[in-house]
Amino acid sequence: MIPASHLLKRMMLALALSGILTAACVRGASPSSVVLLPGDATNVVSIRINDPGDFVWQLQSSVNFSNWTEVASLKLHNGAFQLGIPRDATPFLTFRAVFDPARQTLTSEVTNALQLPSSPFNYAAPVLPVKFLQQPILGQDNTPATNLTTDAGATLGRVLFYDRRLSTNQTIACASCHQQAYGFSDPRPFSPGFNGGLTARNTMGLSNARWYQRQKFFWDERAATLEDQVLMPIQNPVEMAMTLTALTNRLAAEPFYRDLFTQTFGTPDVTSDRIARALAQFMRSMVSTQSKYDVGLTMGFANFSAQENLGRQVFFGQIGSATCSACHGTDNFVPGAGIFNNGLENPYLDKGVGALTGQPADEGLFKVPSLRNIALTAPYMHDGRFATLDQVVEFYDSSVVAHPNLSAPLRVPPGNGPASGTPLRLNLTPTQKAALVAFLKTLTDTNLVSDPKFADPFNYGR
Repeated sequence: MIPASHLLKRMMLALALSGILTAACVRGASPSSVVLLPGDATNVVSIRINDPGDFVWQLQSSVNFSNWTEVASLKLHNGAFQLGIPRDATPFLTFRAVFDPARQTLTSEVTNALQLPSSPFNYAAPVLPVKFLQQPILGQDNTPATNLTTDAGATLGRVLFYDRRLSTNQTIACASCHQQAYGFSDPRPFSPGFNGGLTARNTMGLSNARWYQRQKFFWDERAATLEDQVLMPIQNPVEMAMTLTALTNRLAAEPFYRDLFTQTFGTPDVTSDRIARALAQFMRSMVSTQSKYDVGLTMGFANFSAQENLGRQVFFGQIGSATCSACHGTDNFVPGAGIFNNGLENPYLDKGVGALTGQPADEGLFKVPSLRNIALTAPYMHDGRFATLDQVVEFYDSSVVAHPNLSAPLRVPPGNGPASGTPLRLNLTPTQKAALVAFLKTLTDTNLVSDPKFADPFNYGR
């Protein structure tokens, strides 16, 4: 007996000729079909099945809608599978996908569910610039001695990061909101959860999450460690809405997870602690050190344009009155021990840390993320209010709002302003503003956003 919820789930069958045709099937009812017309230039039919339940579907073909021939059994491993099959000489073909509860016998093994290299990627020992091995960056490393990154652990974390089983209806993964192409952030101001509800804050990028002296995570730093943080969206009623018990039971039922947990931890036991440790290892391995800025450090920035060099000087306060580096310091562009109020508004609609503590002195305090890959992580601020870097620069130049908690680098004079928080005005010229934006773009690491070791590892066919 199939659960009623399964009977109501829909799968989409897409069949591509020179274009895309789609038809929907409801499990338990007669599947819809699409007639394929002649004219396929490649002589290949591309068939895609989507189903969050990850079930086995029997693909069938027919020339007369009466007699059906089985083509293949398709096992979905992360909600989707695509199969390319050669067309024969028959001028008209119809395909359908049939769900048979008695034929759910194909299992997801490491060899068929995942596309992993024969030798694991190097996650444990990335090549780091010398400054990353020295203070103060060395002291920003939040990797605990109890959860050092290993190749096997980060590989498991990578699979978990992209797996939609982590949400209650198997439609949302960590990667749904932390997208590699956008520096592991979300181009939307707020991210949709499993049922379409929106997150309360903008999704923060994950580049160099390993380095943050305060060690805490989320905009309001409510998670004491990365290991704590990774389990919170899974249990959040808007984002993924899973219980940890339901999650561990679901993952333990998958043969490939039992293998990966064994490779990482020595036994196949799936626990929430192990899930947290593996996810944290993968996220800490998202190391960005190959930007134009990093190359420039080795050659006195001879690779920079005149505009980019001007922007660099503005950023570090060598020209003009900008105090960017006071909050985004070191070659990692993160703060030291501080957390800041940057004068977005007064009063704050979202009070940040103050919403947790109830203390007026904490109103408007938010975590300062790294600026690495900042050009990829729009929109900006905790509420995604700024769509472009130009808007961000303009805000800091002329629009910081007076607030009692306004941080010292943004007061007049910086660090010595009155308690009311008289805001600093940078008075940058249009040329300097454009140069500052150009410099921020040099922090983009195209290697990170294209590296296959950070990409979706699931096998979706071809």
